[in-house]
Amino acid sequence: MDAEAPAVTMHIGELAEKTGLSLRTIRHYDEVGLLKPSGRTDGGFRLYTERDIGRLMLIRRMKPLGFPLEEMTDLLRIIDTLAASGGREQTDPDVRRELDAFITEADTRRAKLQQQLAMADEFLTLLREQ
Repeated sequence: MDAEAPAVTMHIGELAEKTGLSLRTIRHYDEVGLLKPSGRTDGGFRLYTERDIGRLMLIRRMKPLGFPLEEMTDLLRIIDTLAASGGREQTDPDVRRELDAFITEADTRRAKLQQQLAMADEFLTLLREQ
């Protein structure tokens, strides 16, 4: 009998500490349905797992690319669908196309950020030459 071990949980403060996000931000993500806690204590306090940390870090990495909350929600749905399908060959082709579209969009947004960073570097060089 190979029973699955219960997930180790943490309170929102520990989650905030591990991810570098504020309590307010994490609560907001809960309120808008982006990151629901994996459970609650008898007293109603939010409980999170390592899986939640992974999801939150994905969200955190999308923010600098300017993805709105709705698109973040869509990507998390896609990732959940892919995880549930158990493998690339068993994935619905439409879901795969959606993921590919996100990858393309993220590449485009990254390139734009890279251009902005280069311009900022040029600006700093000009200032330092004064």
